Parts: sequence; structure tokens; C-alpha cells
Amino acid sequence: MLHSYFTTARRNLAKNKLYTGINVFGLALGMACALLIGLWVKDELSYNRFLPGASDVYFVRTNSTNHSTGEIGTGEVTPGPLQDAISKDVPEVAAATKINPWLELLVKVGEKSAKEKGYYATDDFFAVFDLPVLKGNPRIALAQKNQVVITQKLADKYFPDTDPLGKTLQLNNEKFYVVGAVLRDLPSNSTLRFGWVVNWKEQEQPWQKTWGNSSFLTYLKLRPNTSRAQAEQSMEDIYRRYTDKDNTTVPILQAITDVYLYGDYKMGKPVGGRIEYVRVFSVVAAFLLLIACINFMNLATARSATRAKEVGVRKVVGAFRSSLIGQFLSESILTSVLALALALAAVWLALPTFNELFGKHLVLDFTSPELWGGILALTLLTGLLAGSYPALFLSALKPIKILKGKLQFGNGPALFRRILVTFQFSLSIFLIVGMLTVSKQMQYLRTTNLGLDRENVIYLPLEGNVSKPEKMEAFRQEVMRQPAVASASVTGMLPVNIQSTSGDLTWPGKDPNLDASVTAMTVGADFVRTMNIQLVDGRDFRAGSAADSSAYLINEATARLMGEENPVGKQIKFWKGTGAVIGVMKDFHMSSLHQAITPLVLTYIPENSGYLLVKTKKGQTEQALAALKTVAGDFNPEYPFNYHFLDEEYEGLYRSEQQVHTLVNYFGVLAILISCLGLFGLAAFTAEQRTKEIGVRKVLGASASSIVGLLSSDFLKLILIALVVASPLAWWALSSWLGTFAYSTGLSWWIFAVSGVVTTSIALLTVSSQAIKAAWVNPVSSLRSE
Repeated sequence: MLHSYFTTARRNLAKNKLYTGINVFGLALGMACALLIGLWVKDELSYNRFLPGASDVYFVRTNSTNHSTGEIGTGEVTPGPLQDAISKDVPEVAAATKINPWLELLVKVGEKSAKEKGYYATDDFFAVFDLPVLKGNPRIALAQKNQVVITQKLADKYFPDTDPLGKTLQLNNEKFYVVGAVLRDLPSNSTLRFGWVVNWKEQEQPWQKTWGNSSFLTYLKLRPNTSRAQAEQSMEDIYRRYTDKDNTTVPILQAITDVYLYGDYKMGKPVGGRIEYVRVFSVVAAFLLLIACINFMNLATARSATRAKEVGVRKVVGAFRSSLIGQFLSESILTSVLALALALAAVWLALPTFNELFGKHLVLDFTSPELWGGILALTLLTGLLAGSYPALFLSALKPIKILKGKLQFGNGPALFRRILVTFQFSLSIFLIVGMLTVSKQMQYLRTTNLGLDRENVIYLPLEGNVSKPEKMEAFRQEVMRQPAVASASVTGMLPVNIQSTSGDLTWPGKDPNLDASVTAMTVGADFVRTMNIQLVDGRDFRAGSAADSSAYLINEATARLMGEENPVGKQIKFWKGTGAVIGVMKDFHMSSLHQAITPLVLTYIPENSGYLLVKTKKGQTEQALAALKTVAGDFNPEYPFNYHFLDEEYEGLYRSEQQVHTLVNYFGVLAILISCLGLFGLAAFTAEQRTKEIGVRKVLGASASSIVGLLSSDFLKLILIALVVASPLAWWALSSWLGTFAYSTGLSWWIFAVSGVVTTSIALLTVSSQAIKAAWVNPVSSLRSE
């Protein structure tokens, strides 16, 4: 019977080539989009799940309550002593470790050298993360201060033809380390990104042992048969035990499998992050597939009259309704199979570009049962969804009325088609509004005034000779002598992405219950001038000033926190002890616009700097780079010249938003294309069904333009209704998305107007092509059969 179904289905599809082509192509586009998004979603959801014992591994965050506002702020960086305190005081914890991330140091073996990312980590790093080992024992190796653990990729790069165990490599052009273990390369769906790991003690400094400086990442592994809630309860008062009784900071645990997906917290609870985009694009995939299926339903129900006699004859000769349903579903499933072949080809061709755009390594692994299960489910779902209504509708027709020629469908099928078209274009308009809103917000992110100048600013990592205090200032001064350089300063972190926080700030008269957590950064001389930050009062740090070694710069938010209108000259206590505030900076954005501007304290500790910021003169970037390369080569010949642009670093903060922008643009265009395919088919069928009506109207004097208007008006009404339906939903969804930014461009009425005009214009062009064709047909040809 199944063979008979599919044989008949194949003949019917071959007989109606135009409608079959529209259905197959539309379904193929929808299925290709669903497959691509499905692969992307699967990869997003898989982060860190490859880790053995991942269910017991947690990332330590901190919640701090502001006494004055009651708000709870959540941070991801922690102080150095926290890991030791957890290991000592929390019985539920089997092992804890901390790392100094964001490092990229020079690795050198013989004549080979390159910058490689890595971690300084405490002894229990490999007790927390049971990573796959290729050679050696990483736990023993990390416990040795003279050994290094490397990945297979680094081993192949620096020791290609020999066993790397026991070999030496030089790190940061300073100390030599013996390779004690080699790890298998971690997959791309890992939040741990490193090529080497060295014992924490190799870089530990006194400031890393204080509770007031939060600059590190802490992880832990729970003992068997213990829960996160138990561990959190045990460590609830750990800050108060080791600092003071009024400290409101409380450690909280986040599952390692949630770190990538849930990065946004509100009032101490995870509220979103990458998971929001996973949800959004899962819905987009469903929308696109649904739009394609609607095309099939519309065309099938529109052409129901042409299949009525077939249904009548089949029922008269004894066919049951169930067999007719099977017949029509077999046609839709066969169409779905044909569409799948095109969809797989499209995905295979699109994957390289998709991976490049989104930094992924997605593949179509045809050896994976999981992939085949997904493909089978997608094909059956599409076939059943697209063919369900036509099958149920056609199989219910009465054979007597059909064969007597008295078949009347009434308004039901036509109303159903109108609802489907309206729904289809509502989804398309929703995506167009999304395209325009995301584009507007991205433009706002690129052009908004941050309060500092990120353009024409180059930053160089300070490493090797120029990282030494006695060489650093000489290097800066030589850079500033170059004709194309306007100014230069050293800094511990990049000013567009400051990660360090501290609770060490105090001042005379401070309320002991006030949470004085601030963002903190070490800088050198001329920082304010180099970044073109506006000073509200006071001055910048000056090179060689003995007084500045215990002075501080603060922003307006810190002044408000202190309750001081004129804080310059006031004494505060921070990292360098008690010192005077010498300047107040106008508030500037020190991270992405997702976060509100927070209190900031700058400390003059140039020897703790990791970057040289260079402000070039306008239009002289190439000359400045050439001069910098020469100066860097003279001061630091052992290191390759390495530079980056600060505005690129800033844009990197919005990589997720940029990806969303690209995805929404592509899939928004595809949604319109798929919708217009269905509209084209319906318009062609409508014109075909009304051929004689058009002929009569032309004989009676109707103009071509009036006939085009007649055939187009019904569709345009539906699109206007779709605009009315989609607008409030789009407003709600996009307002929620913009709400994730502390600073956003807002929604504008013109976005909805443009979306309506664009959709209406495209639909009008699609329908008019068939309407014009019908209007110009010779009425004699149309009426000849009469």
C-alpha cells in the first residue's frame, strides 16, 4: 500500500510542476534554515558537557548587596584568598582552584616562538578539571614549580618529531620549564581556552593575597552526594569570617555547564545571556519552517477543487477516509524528502561561510545517529505539518456532491488560507522589525560617546624587557617622541573592558553599612590625556611625581558614592594606603553598554601595567605603526611586534550581538523570500481560476490597471492586517531585548512604518507579476470555451 501511495504521489507531483517546484523550494529553504540553526543550537547547548564529572564542577561567582539601594550585584572575578578559604572551610568541596586568565605569553623552543594563551593555576586545577591526558601526569606536573603542562596542539607545534615529555620551553622569554604532561586538545565547545598551564606560585605577588582585590576566576568540585545548596550554605559567611562582619559579599555557585549560556545576573539570580539567543533562534527556526509549511497548506487547499473528482472516484470505488489521508500525507512527505535533499546540499554549501561568520566548527557528520535522527524527525514533522490540513480537508469531501457537480466549499477553506497568509506575513514583518531594531542598536553601540576616545588608539602588550619597571617608562618616553604619536600611557587593563573590582575603598566618615565596591585599575602617567577623558576637576597623573605614588583619580560615580561634591584634595584609603584624590573624571563607559557605569578608582602603579596605550595623530596611523615597530624592535628584540586597535577590542564586547545581527538579517530575508514564494503560487492559482471572470471584465471595458488592483487588493489587505498583528508582538519582544542593555537606542515608530512599506512593496511586486500577466491575456482566448 505504501508503494502505491508514493507512486501516485510521484505522478501527481510530476503533473503539477509549478506548484511542486514552489513547494519543494520553499520547504527546502525552511528546512535548510532549521538544520543550520539546529546545528548551532546543539553546539551552544553542549558547552563544557564533555568534561568528566561535569555535574559536580562549579564556577564561583559573588553576590554583593548594596545597603542603600537593596540591589544585589553579581561578579565573576574573585579575590586570591577565596580559593584557599573554600578548600579549608567548606567540607562539601572536594577540590578548589583559581586561575589567572586572559594571559597570552611568548612561548619559545629553540628558534620557534609565538604568543600562546595559558593559565597560572593552583595545584588542584586538574583535580577540579579531569581533562583527557595524552602523556604524563598533569596533577604531579602542575605541583612542580619548574614544570609546565601543555596541550597536544602546542606539543605538535613546538616538538613535532619527538616526545615532548622532559623537553624544555621558555615562557615569556624568562624562565625555562620542563614539559611534565601533555593534554588532549579540548574541543571548541569549551570555556577553558589554554595552551599551557603553570603553577600559580610562579607569578604570585603580594596584592594577589588580599581580599580586597578581585581579579581571578575560582572553580570547585563538590564531593559525591553533596549538593550546591549545601556548599553555598557552608560558604555563606566566608567573607565575613575573613574580612569584617559587615561585608555583604556571598559566594554563589554556577554549574560549569551553565557558565557559557547564563552570563547575565539580576538581583543575584541568572536571568539570561547566550541562552536568550538560543531561545530566539530556536523560535526563528520554527517560524521559518512554519512559513514554508504554510505555503504548502495554502497551495494544497487552493487547488482542492482540482483534486475533488479524484477524491470522489476513490470513495465510490471503496476507499476509506484513512487511506485518502495516507495518500495526501504521502505526497507531502515525498515533497518533504525532495526538499530535504536540496536542504542538505544548501547546508553543506553554507556551512563554511556560517562557521567563519560565527566562529564555529559545525559539520554535517553523516556517521552520527543523532544527526540522522534529527533529519528523520525534521522530514516527518515537515511532511505531516504541511500535509495535515489538506489531507483532512480533502478526505472529508462528500462523493455524491462531487460527482453531481454540486460541490461548494463555502468560506471555510478561503478563510483558512487568509488566516495562514496573515500569520505567515506577521512572522515576516516581525523578523524585519527585528532586523531594523538590531541594526539601529548596533549602530548606536558603534557611534555612542563612551566618554573616552577609542579611535586612533593602539595598544601594545608590555612583555619581555618593556614589562620591567626600569625599562617601561623609557620605552613610553621614546614612543612619545615619535612625530606621529600624540600621547602614550601604560595601564593594567584595557579601559573599555575593566574586569577588576575591589571593596577596599574607605574614607573618613564612611557609613560602615555602605557597600563601597568599586571598579579598579592601575595606570601610569598621562592616562586621562591619552584616552581623552574629560576631567571635571583636578589633574592627571604625572610621570616621576613622588606625590602621585599615593594619590588617586576617581570618576563622578565614586564622588557620588562618597557623598562629596568637591572630592579633590580629600583623603581616601585604597590599594596604596591613605592618599589624596587629585582628580575627578567625568563618568565614562568602562565595559559594554549592557552594564551601567560604576564607581571607578585609578591608582598610580605603572609597574603593574600590562599594556601601552598609544594615541596616534589623526590620519597618521600607518606612520605611527612603522615608528612603533622600530622602537619596539630596539627595546624588545626577542619579542615579535604585536599590536591591536582599541576600537576593535570594544567591538569584540558585542560579538554575540553582531552574530544576532547577521543571523536576523539573513533569516529575515529568507522569511520574506519563502513567504513571497507562497504568495506567488497563490496569485498564479487565483489568476488561473478567475481567467473567465477577467475575460468578461475586459470585454465590458475594464482596464488592465483595474484588473491588477482587483487581483492584488485581497492580498494587500491581509498584509496590512499582518502588520497590525505583528507590531505589538515585535514591540514587546524587542523592548525586552533592548532592556538587556543599560544604555540603548530605544524603539522608533518609523521602524514599524518601514517594515510595513517594505513588506507591502515586496508582496505587491510578487502578486502584480501574476496579476499583470492575467490582465494582458486576450479576452477572446479566455472566453473561447464559452
